Amino acid sequence: MFILITGGNKSGKSAAAEKIAVSSGLPLYYIATMMPYGDDAHEAIERHRKMRSGKGFETIEKYTDVSEICFSDKPTVLLECIGNLCANEMFSANCKSASEKIFRDIKLLNRRTGLLIAVTSQAGEDGIVYDSGTTEYIKELGKLNARLAGIADCVIETVYGIPLILKGEKPHCL
Repeated sequence: MFILITGGNKSGKSAAAEKIAVSSGLPLYYIATMMPYGDDAHEAIERHRKMRSGKGFETIEKYTDVSEICFSDKPTVLLECIGNLCANEMFSANCKSASEKIFRDIKLLNRRTGLLIAVTSQAGEDGIVYDSGTTEYIKELGKLNARLAGIADCVIETVYGIPLILKGEKPHCL
């Protein structure tokens, strides 16, 4: 099963994802995609570590090429965050089409899990005109999010901490 969770900044995406993951009863893995650059990144990483503390997650830091991760069982995997992964892949030296590559990687990763929960973000909804690099990132992430929503069994948008089901069945723990 594949669940995609989206929403704005600080909307409760991670809390909803963790709640679903923990309720699965399967071994728990957390794929962390945020590269630890700068104070903001370090603060966000520490906040997420505290949120996961004591919940049984094994953390795998993987900034690109998530399809390289293999599991010996069919665990629950929480992949956070597609937005970071997209930026990492886009700005790596050897990636031509980040959205296509990540889409393939997530499909492969999903086959290796009992439950895959991917957290993504909604970039570009603020109406601001950005430089060409940022505009290209927003475009790639938008294409990727649309394709992932198309293959997801369940799509959830969090708004002010409230999970809204956009596709599929509401997970029983929400």
